[in-house]
Amino acid sequence: MGVMMQTFHWDCPREDKKEFQWWNYIRENIPALAKVGFTSLWLPPIHKAANLFGPSMGYDPYDFYDLGEFDQKGSIPTWFGTRPELESLIESAHKHQLSLIADIVINHNSGADAQEANPITGQSRWTLFNPKSGKFPRNWECFHPSMYESWDEMAFGDMPDLSHRNPYVYAELLKFTRWLVEEVGFDGFRYDFVKGYGANTITAIQEYRYMRAGRAFIPYGVAEFWDSTSNTLHWVNEANFSNSNPVDAFDFPLRELLKGMCDQYGFSLKNLVNGESILRAQPQSTVTFVENHDLRDAGRPITNDKLLAYSYILTHEGYPCIFWKDYFNYNLALKDSPNGIDALVQAHETHAAGSTDILYLDDNLYIMQRNGEGNQRGLIYVLNNNGDDWQGQWVSTKWTNASFRPVAWWGKNDISRPADQSTGPDGRGQFFAPARGYAVYAFQ
Repeated sequence: MGVMMQTFHWDCPREDKKEFQWWNYIRENIPALAKVGFTSLWLPPIHKAANLFGPSMGYDPYDFYDLGEFDQKGSIPTWFGTRPELESLIESAHKHQLSLIADIVINHNSGADAQEANPITGQSRWTLFNPKSGKFPRNWECFHPSMYESWDEMAFGDMPDLSHRNPYVYAELLKFTRWLVEEVGFDGFRYDFVKGYGANTITAIQEYRYMRAGRAFIPYGVAEFWDSTSNTLHWVNEANFSNSNPVDAFDFPLRELLKGMCDQYGFSLKNLVNGESILRAQPQSTVTFVENHDLRDAGRPITNDKLLAYSYILTHEGYPCIFWKDYFNYNLALKDSPNGIDALVQAHETHAAGSTDILYLDDNLYIMQRNGEGNQRGLIYVLNNNGDDWQGQWVSTKWTNASFRPVAWWGKNDISRPADQSTGPDGRGQFFAPARGYAVYAFQ
């Protein structure tokens, strides 16, 4: 499936001293990320934002078609850079076989040029948009409450919500996503705040018949539906019911379980493995992650032993997403070592394929095997939540008379290399991980 990198964190241009240079900063790191084994980059919103209180991360969209080329909302570039710099990033990513995922924010808008009275309510709101790109101008009829629908599920702050059932809005959104794929060069979408509008919009965007270089192109899609497993799957299944290009969803329930494992003393691995998650219920629909810009920077970060969580998502099914701030700012990449994210990404891309079988599980020890598929021959993963000692167990694997070597490992207080292991004629072998740590064994 590959490995995604979320290429930003909240206020990253300011925090990392890369204001108006973020596109260049990402581009500089593309060759190294591709070499490690990353396969896609999720970019922050690329459009010109309202910037009402200074430069913005883009979740307050004003002009969808201004990628840093029009002098409006306080600057020509976006906080991340100019359109030519974005295009250079996209060109470099494609040259290195990395796909690009656009963060599209189509629930709400901000920064209108004037107020208007909505005749339905008689109230004035900031709903008149005349962007300098000249594309997708909007007035009160484009927003809730509108003549086309009374239903508006959730609001995002006080920003006016687009009325997707207005035929003009619906058509403009499809024109916008077509432009992102066919002209700008994106390969897929991350859909922000999909709780705020009907799933049929996502179905239409996913199903649209895009063309690139004279050939049909099918974009990837993943939605932010921050809720329980059952509610998320209800939304996913609704969006995919008549959809030949199914959309995935971020696995927020799994992330909460991973936080429990990392941050709660005495957390049972049985809860991690058997707890409710999209991964457990419907692995083909899940993007797994450990941290993102909302959780890390909005008060719910994982604070302890985060590599345990990364080892889990990078060995299991699903489409794993790595957080830029963890990888770069907190140095969890641990380059040129078997002890960090880099080694786990390489293990994922080389060995982690096929179905998953649980070989052993108790409160503190979990052993599983990925059964392999195609050129990826599978792996054995050991997670040890005991804080005092190395732990291991005899298990029955699918491989007889086989040899295994550790390809990635880490322990809170011990990063010694685990010993090579083997299985006998019956497929049984013994596999270990360090205290409060993990080990990934590759079948040779």
